[in-house]
Amino acid sequence: MPSSSSLLQQLDSALSSTRSFWQFMPFAETELAWQQSHPELCQWLISLTDEQIEVLTQDPTALADALSPWIPQAHQLLALSVTQPLTTRAVTALPKGLDVGIPGRKWTQITAFNAALPQHNLPWLEWCAGKGHLGRVLSASHQTPVVSLEWQEQLCRDGEAAVKQLGLPISFVQGDAFANESEQYIKPEQHAVALHACGDLHVSLLQRVANKQGRAVSISPCCYHLIRDKHYQPLSTISKKSEITLAKHDLRLPLQETVTAGQRVRRQRFVEVSFRLGFDSLQRHILGSDTYLPVPNIQKALLNEGFAAFCSWAADKKGLTLPADIDFSHWQTDGEQRFALVERMELVRQLFRRPLEMWLVYDRACFMEESGYQVNVGTFCDKPITPRNIMIHAERPTVV
Repeated sequence: MPSSSSLLQQLDSALSSTRSFWQFMPFAETELAWQQSHPELCQWLISLTDEQIEVLTQDPTALADALSPWIPQAHQLLALSVTQPLTTRAVTALPKGLDVGIPGRKWTQITAFNAALPQHNLPWLEWCAGKGHLGRVLSASHQTPVVSLEWQEQLCRDGEAAVKQLGLPISFVQGDAFANESEQYIKPEQHAVALHACGDLHVSLLQRVANKQGRAVSISPCCYHLIRDKHYQPLSTISKKSEITLAKHDLRLPLQETVTAGQRVRRQRFVEVSFRLGFDSLQRHILGSDTYLPVPNIQKALLNEGFAAFCSWAADKKGLTLPADIDFSHWQTDGEQRFALVERMELVRQLFRRPLEMWLVYDRACFMEESGYQVNVGTFCDKPITPRNIMIHAERPTVV
């Protein structure tokens, strides 16, 4: 298996050379983004039926095959994104009642994450713990104490009440994961964990563990776009030298999972997105602008009132006065045509979703290696359980 640094360098090179295919906002485009540079690609995209798009979206290899004439790196990107399942250990039966109040899918994620953790018999630090659902399982299955750090006071109280009933050695600490004071909870002989802590929250844990030289840390990254800076701040030497600069919009790409939705959900998405795009075309026309204007989230019930009502609502939200003589059917049709273009641009960007996620994952892994840790990257569960199924495990080599 190639090293994290080798994989990161190869991904960086492939992603850097293909930026025109993935690093843009389809919503802001009024025609296919490659109309001038790759007209044959655009012709092929326009020829696709909705059914063909659905099939390609669900089959990464078929998508790479189809896009290879224009993106020679397609199969290389796929190969560099492959991760192996982590070794799991048999977990003894957990006490009854441990899963009370934990939704079924979340419980499956937690138990899978726990089974993939190496057993060091160390005390645990649960970072961004919520109600301490993971901490319960760690404490019960490893027979070791847990400190659960959580920002929201009510979640701490709820967690404390639950562990009191279960009689587990878990102590909750109400604290800000970004504050310097939180570093006091990271100890040299300790295993820190974070299951789906968002963006900078899990990055903060890695940085603090590296700073304090904690024995081990295991995270499953999530919500890469939830960062405090406008752009992503690379962690490793390789990524700091990269040509790639990632805005929050770019960081959303790995999270755009394609799930086969029912007819009703797909129809609702079509209506909402085409309404938004139709309003955007209308506002460009009124303002004489060529800039995309995002509008806030909407209560889905309002969509039932029609396109004209949506435009009135959106104009009000953006402080825009609509003329009296608008041909709403014209702009609605325009939005529907742009929806078809967006779907086709998103199909191409789909190829880069997992490769960009692995670039971010290996940036974290290489940072920990540079900090003196041995690092293992792999999946702890299958994708249907959670698409964010990657674990980064780092531990300090033991001195004999």
